[in-house]
Amino acid sequence: MRWPILILTALVVLLQYPLWLGKGGWLQVWETGRQLQAQRAENLRLEQRNAGLEAEVNDLKSGNEAIEERARFELGLTRPGEIYVQTPGR
Repeated sequence: MRWPILILTALVVLLQYPLWLGKGGWLQVWETGRQLQAQRAENLRLEQRNAGLEAEVNDLKSGNEAIEERARFELGLTRPGEIYVQTPGR
């Protein structure tokens, strides 16, 4: 009577193996889901960065205010008659 139980148990284990550990099994699905979630977070971060860059490009194309602002802060340029005063940061 013991052999049929062992055979059935072995058969159940053999049938469960592909479900849990085989190609397309639960472990692989879980890992793929984790990678997908990480990639979506990275894509969202890059989309926000791209939107900011696109807005900056549009500002630079549309007028002189953005160009003047960049020249003032990055290059320290001033208009004629202005005095540049720099204060130490905190």
